[in-house]
Amino acid sequence: MRIPRDLTGKELIKALGKLGYEVTRQSGSHIRLTTSRNGTHHVTIPDHRPIKVGTLSGILGDIATHHQMAREELLTLLF
Repeated sequence: MRIPRDLTGKELIKALGKLGYEVTRQSGSHIRLTTSRNGTHHVTIPDHRPIKVGTLSGILGDIATHHQMAREELLTLLF
């Protein structure tokens, strides 16, 4: 499965809710999410339209590592 090319920050935040991520704070156009599944994990999402593919790839890689799952598995779960 390929990384979505036209994903907005708000859509990604909504999708990450499936993994227990909740908005903990916002500074300008950057929104910080936190989950306590598998230990506490923070991730910062830019509220851009769309999120650049390289940025999104980095965010998804970080989340996949934290949840100890393959990137493909994460993409299938979220999208």
